[in-house]
Amino acid sequence: GAGAPELEVAKDLRKYANSLSGREQLAVQAFANAMEVIPRTLAENAGLDPIDVLTELKAAHDKGNKWAGINVFSGKVMDAWKAGVLEPLKIKTQAISSAGEVSVMILRIDDVIASAGGSGGAPQMPPGMEGGMPPMG
Repeated sequence: GAGAPELEVAKDLRKYANSLSGREQLAVQAFANAMEVIPRTLAENAGLDPIDVLTELKAAHDKGNKWAGINVFSGKVMDAWKAGVLEPLKIKTQAISSAGEVSVMILRIDDVIASAGGSGGAPQMPPGMEGGMPPMG
């Protein structure tokens, strides 16, 4: 809990991304960035500076403290395991898995649209309808 699992996953994803190249590397880096939304949101909701908190948390994780999380009361980094701030593994694993599956589905839909030559965006207006609503009165 306390954002520790998400930051540890983000750290490992960044390490993995370094072994990739091109679009694959960018996709994995983007997923790592997305994992940091949880601790960033925890910090913001606690009235803390999310940049300062994330910097401290990343430094703690880089030093090997995989349980480093946010103490929302003190604003300091804490050991979430020792503090008893825990989350069920099954729920956390399912949430991360579902996020990955949704990302893949969105990318597939985007590929289908791109291969069909569609430009995306709002549908075009029929001819003669460009002006919007007629003047009132």
